[in-house]
Amino acid sequence: MTTYLGIDLAWAARAKTGMAALDADGRLVASTSVVTDDEIAAFVATHTSGTVVAAIDAPLIVPNATGSRMAEQLVSREFGPYNAGAYPSNRSRPLFDPPRAETLCRRFGWDPDPATPPGQDRSVAIEVYPHPAMVVLFALSTVLPYKARRGRDVDGLRTAFVSLLDHLERACDEPLRLTTSPRWAEIRVAVTSAGRIVDLDRVEDEVDAVLCAYLAWLWGTGSPMMRVVGDVDSGYIVVPGSPSVAPLRPRRQGAWMPQASTGKPGKPLR
Repeated sequence: MTTYLGIDLAWAARAKTGMAALDADGRLVASTSVVTDDEIAAFVATHTSGTVVAAIDAPLIVPNATGSRMAEQLVSREFGPYNAGAYPSNRSRPLFDPPRAETLCRRFGWDPDPATPPGQDRSVAIEVYPHPAMVVLFALSTVLPYKARRGRDVDGLRTAFVSLLDHLERACDEPLRLTTSPRWAEIRVAVTSAGRIVDLDRVEDEVDAVLCAYLAWLWGTGSPMMRVVGDVDSGYIVVPGSPSVAPLRPRRQGAWMPQASTGKPGKPLR
C-alpha cells in the first residue's frame, strides 16, 4: 500500500508547514498546518501506511556553496515570464546547511533520488514547486495572486484564492475527490468568508500542500507528465510538464536570472 504526501515546508521550524495525505487511490484523507518537525512526524505517523511518496515544496538537495542551483535557473528561465521563477538556495545560508527537507528525508528514510522508482517497497521524496505546477495544470498565463504581498488587499486575495480552489477542483478532483471532502468544504468556507488577510493565511499552506500531494500522486503512479529539471547531484525540481499557453509577459533576451547573495534574504515566492 502506498500513501501520497504533500508538504508545503517552511524553511525554518518557526513558520507554518502545510501537510496533506492521500490514500492509495489518491483520495484526500487529511490536511492541516503544523510548525515543528515533531508535529510533521506526528502527521506522517498518523496518516501514512506502507510506502510513502512525498512531494515537498522546499529545497531538498542543495550542494552549491553560493549562488543558485542549475535547476532553479532553468525553472526561472522557463517559468519566470509567468511570474513563477524559483528563489535561489545555497549552503552559505544557514537555512540550507543542511536544508530542512533533507533533514526530514533522513529522519523518515525517504529516498530523494528521482531516479529511484516509487512504489517498490521504498519510500521516496521529490522536490516540487506549486507555482510552475499551477501554470501547467491550470493553463495559466501568470500565477494566481493569492499570496499576501505589498499592495494586495483582502478582496483581491480572496478572489484569487477562490479561483485557486476552483482550479484545483477542476484539475484534481479525480482522484482527490475534493468536492466530497469535509475538510475541503471547511477550507472553502474559510476562504469565501475571509474578512482579513490573516484568515486566508491560516489555510494557504494547507492548500499548497494539497497540490503537492497531487503532484506526489502523479509521480507515484508514473504519470508521463512529470518532468525532472536538474538531477540528484546538483539539485532538481519536478514539474508536471511544460506551459501550454503564452506567458503574460514574454521573456526578454538577457532577462534577469536569480542569483543568491549572502546577505539578508528577500521574501521567496514559495
